[in-house]
Amino acid sequence: MMSVDVQLPSLGESILEGTVSRWLVAEGEMVEVDQPIVEVTTDKVDAEIPSPVAGMVEQILVREGAVVAIGAVLARIDPDAKAAGLPPREPAKLPQSAPTPAVVPAPVRTETPAVPAAAPTVPATPVARRMAEGAEIDLREVKGTGSAGRVTKDDVVRHQSPAAPVTAPSAPAAAAPPVRAPSAPPQSAPPSAARRNPFGYPLAPGDRVIPMSPMRKIIAEHMVYSKRTSPHVGTVAEVDLSAVVRLRSQHKKSFEKNTGISLTFLPFIVYATVRALRDYPALNASIVEDSIIEKQDIHVGVATETEKGLVVPVVRHADRLSLSGTAIAIHDLATRARDKKLSADDLKGGTFTISNPGRQGNLYGFAIINQPQVGILRMGEIAKRAVVRSFEGEDAIVIRTMMYLSLSYDHRAVDGAPANGFLYRIRELLEAGDFSF
Repeated sequence: MMSVDVQLPSLGESILEGTVSRWLVAEGEMVEVDQPIVEVTTDKVDAEIPSPVAGMVEQILVREGAVVAIGAVLARIDPDAKAAGLPPREPAKLPQSAPTPAVVPAPVRTETPAVPAAAPTVPATPVARRMAEGAEIDLREVKGTGSAGRVTKDDVVRHQSPAAPVTAPSAPAAAAPPVRAPSAPPQSAPPSAARRNPFGYPLAPGDRVIPMSPMRKIIAEHMVYSKRTSPHVGTVAEVDLSAVVRLRSQHKKSFEKNTGISLTFLPFIVYATVRALRDYPALNASIVEDSIIEKQDIHVGVATETEKGLVVPVVRHADRLSLSGTAIAIHDLATRARDKKLSADDLKGGTFTISNPGRQGNLYGFAIINQPQVGILRMGEIAKRAVVRSFEGEDAIVIRTMMYLSLSYDHRAVDGAPANGFLYRIRELLEAGDFSF
């Protein structure tokens, strides 16, 4: 039987490439079916790519830190090796991995250390090594927490946190520990400062240079692409959530008892948005070349914060769900996102996105459109405020639970009238409180 290629699968709509962040296996290692073998980073999620077959890792074709296109072959697996009982072959060319101890000469740490010669003796991931080189960190000073003491990216970041790297050559008292060669900083400081200061000002003592993680870089590129592609226009609506608050209070305990999850405000917002998308299909669309495609299916992406950044899992066919079904789907996706258990399918095919920044106390803000969609709704702070209401012909100041909803939309596809009508419709539905569980 021929070797089986392990390809980079599609990891979400509009994602064309990913960064190989970490190999979980080595050449010659035996793997099982569906065993994760490599971590890949995109602008939406860190995904683990499983092995399609059981067998031996015959060849690793892409080094750690490399950017590859969807469909690229990452490795090859020999499915016959397990059945034949072949011994694992020695990992000859692990991508940029640390040298084995046998290769490291014993007298490396002498009394005349040189940083360039010492660096290869420290086991480190390629990403960690590049970060250390960019920030002029001696890897011998970094405590490695990876396999066999290997220095990882997180180790380098933690090493930077307690104190900033020394940037002023006139302050020898603040120099790094004695492992660092004392003669190097005075001569190398001016050129290294120029290399590390692209903004035209010197780093001050206490400043920290924090290299972007691969995921942060991809998110940044995606955001810049969206702003450059879509002419963003924003509009805001003030919504009285008093009816939703009453309804939520009435059903909160029974809902949690029946489903095991807490009933938040987010499902109400998503449910109202889905109904409004049916009335205003121009917001449930994408632009492809010189055509606008209005989508029949409504798949709502719900932005979710994780420890590694923002991901947008998708509630599929959201218009077919009840309010309870919407709440359960959102809870399931958010839980799996934080536990790093999202699949590529969970991130595909969104037609509209809702962003909920949480309870950090913001009035409102405008989110960047998630390409190739044409709109994104952002929730603002939910708070009690004094508002004016009319009762039997008389105006009165009353306390209501209020929230601002802000809509960012692509002016190439959506004009102001349907955009404002869409947002007004969401407001009507929420203020009416007409929801069935």
